[in-house]
Amino acid sequence: MSIREDVSPQTVGVELTEDGVTVEYLDGREAFYHGVPKRQERSVTTAPGKQAHVLVTDGKETEGILVYVNDRITDEDILESTGVGRVLLDPGEATTIFPGVRAESRSHRVEITVDFEAIDGRVFVFEEDEMGEQSFEIVPANEV
Repeated sequence: MSIREDVSPQTVGVELTEDGVTVEYLDGREAFYHGVPKRQERSVTTAPGKQAHVLVTDGKETEGILVYVNDRITDEDILESTGVGRVLLDPGEATTIFPGVRAESRSHRVEITVDFEAIDGRVFVFEEDEMGEQSFEIVPANEV
């Protein structure tokens, strides 16, 4: 078994549509997160064992960074070629994945919180596994 490490994200293309969110990787491939993200106040906590992908867009919502939290499957070479970042957290550990966006590992769950005074764009959390996916947009309390 290989040891997995953190990978720094790069800027990727983003398109927000009424059907979902498209991310264009640096290698030209695309990922589509289905459905309109559910608006969630201030933070999102994923279900136990789900994969958590965090997308932070720029103010124009045409670019952003995508970070996988606690992904131990994807090889570093794939992440680097696509521009996707990765952070690995021990239980109870927290880190800033983007200025104003914090991830914390809690009992096999990932909690993403946002300081809206520190970011210019939007923050999306995609939660998925083999059984399905859910998407969320973290918004200030007065916007739900």
